[in-house]
Amino acid sequence: MASKIYIKKGDTVMVITGESKGMQGRVLKIEPKAYKAIVEGVNEVSKHTKPNADNPKGGIIKKEALIHISNLKLVDGKGNPTRIGRKTDEKTNKTVRVSKKTGEVIK
Repeated sequence: MASKIYIKKGDTVMVITGESKGMQGRVLKIEPKAYKAIVEGVNEVSKHTKPNADNPKGGIIKKEALIHISNLKLVDGKGNPTRIGRKTDEKTNKTVRVSKKTGEVIK
């Protein structure tokens, strides 16, 4: 079984390994069972398409492919990649994500 996913849809992440290493983007979709995510502008693949209503000419289009979550690191508010921890907020008694580098809460 895979470990807990600390990255959520809408988070800004950085790719830490692979062909797209160093690129940053926003998470568009999470696939929890596959332990993968789709990140905007990262891991783009060429897809050959037939003509259809959306694309009357058909041809080759670029689209983002899934990337394994272990290859992603969350980027905090200052733009630094960081690991993620969890702690209980005293005011609201809810569990919040916290940057391991700076200790600040990640929204």
